[in-house]
Amino acid sequence: MSELDLYLGRSRERVNRALAEVLDDYLDGVGDWLAAPIRYACEAGGKRFRPILFLAGYEVSGHEPNNRVMRLATALEIVHSYSLVHDDLPCMDDDDWRRGRATCHRAFGVERATIAAAAMVPLASWVMAAEARALGFSANDAASFVAELSEAAGPMGMVGGQVLDLIAEGQEVSGDQLGDIHLRKTGALIRCAARLGGRVGRLDQGKLAALTAYGERIGLAFQIADDLLDEVATPDFQGRDPRSDRELGKATYPGLFGTERSRAAASQLSGKSIAALRAAGIDSPALEGLAVHVVERDS
Repeated sequence: MSELDLYLGRSRERVNRALAEVLDDYLDGVGDWLAAPIRYACEAGGKRFRPILFLAGYEVSGHEPNNRVMRLATALEIVHSYSLVHDDLPCMDDDDWRRGRATCHRAFGVERATIAAAAMVPLASWVMAAEARALGFSANDAASFVAELSEAAGPMGMVGGQVLDLIAEGQEVSGDQLGDIHLRKTGALIRCAARLGGRVGRLDQGKLAALTAYGERIGLAFQIADDLLDEVATPDFQGRDPRSDRELGKATYPGLFGTERSRAAASQLSGKSIAALRAAGIDSPALEGLAVHVVERDS
């Protein structure tokens, strides 16, 4: 097992423990009608890539993440989990499978899944604000963290990318248009994860700018890799719905550029992300390993 595999495994376990704590705190007194689908969505497993990226960005500061930092990192995963629940709904991608098991609306019904996902948005903001204050940040700084997360998840980020993705279904799009969709739909939250890790670690502006460039590039590489994986997706392989994005009429990199050019583009973005770190004097095996991992992963 590689050093990166060990790092990912340890970090995933710590994120999962912190997420369980956060959910216990937030859902204390909440009825099962709402609490059960929230837990189902958040505790569905997965790579925990976004909070781990946040932690790797934080560790550039030279500090080991404490439990408060771990809890703050879960805000990224909560936002990501909410987006998956809504992506899977019948009015969106209408998927039956996610991570090898029934999607949230198949397990609990459309109404409960929709409301649960909506409740996860303020949960993420509550986590980020509360933990930032507990870490000693000012109210203004905590509000700034929440604002950055909200921007990444909102109309100029993930939600806006989802809108563009829906509009583009069945339409011809250019490479620039497809890149814009991916940079918003997937890349914005990944870039935010890297940046917020650096901000919570109190990095200087030069290193923060490098993390921003790094996050943007691996965010796009991540989605290109997802497009490639979707070409071979089945419920038994990767736990995905067997209907591919191409069959749904979605614009994808392989659909527009072909498999080989898409792989080359993802690899080039990975290399540029690492170059941005090194140019800023950031020596992080974890961040560099993650940049390679996003394009070489098989799920």
